[in-house]
Amino acid sequence: MKHQSTINSILKINQIGSYQVSVLFNNGESRIIDFKHLFEEVFKVKAPDPGAKLLADYELFKQIQIIKHTVGWPGVGIHSKNEKGETVFYHYDLDPLVLYQNSEPDEERNLIIGLMIKQARKEAGLTQQELAERSGTSKHYISRLENNKSDIELLTLKKIVEAGLGKKLKVQIS
Repeated sequence: MKHQSTINSILKINQIGSYQVSVLFNNGESRIIDFKHLFEEVFKVKAPDPGAKLLADYELFKQIQIIKHTVGWPGVGIHSKNEKGETVFYHYDLDPLVLYQNSEPDEERNLIIGLMIKQARKEAGLTQQELAERSGTSKHYISRLENNKSDIELLTLKKIVEAGLGKKLKVQIS
């Protein structure tokens, strides 16, 4: 998959369950953030930190939403003075890269194309080299795909499935 250094935003909140939230990052990967662990073990929040307020009030925590390309909570934050000396409110939000680094893949939502290619290749009795030759790619690329170390373009997937594996590619959005 893409390098985590390309993480600069969260696009969508998939699901909220307890203090675990599944989000979609801009690299296309869905990951689960365990905020209870993050706040207690990583950040070690204590009152009056807004994170401690969120841990103490689950109804407030559930109001999580996308704010400025990351997750935050409306009305939760701090009042501080800006460079003009005016008191302003700053939303409590968290760096998407920090959230990515402190999360786990959401296996139910992530694509498993590499595993699907590997299983189909083995069922067809092909080596990685044979599949690569049939589909016009390299053995190294097939290996990287099967181990989820590389992204794949749709037209390349079509070549691997149809020319390499002799099957038909069907894409479905549901």
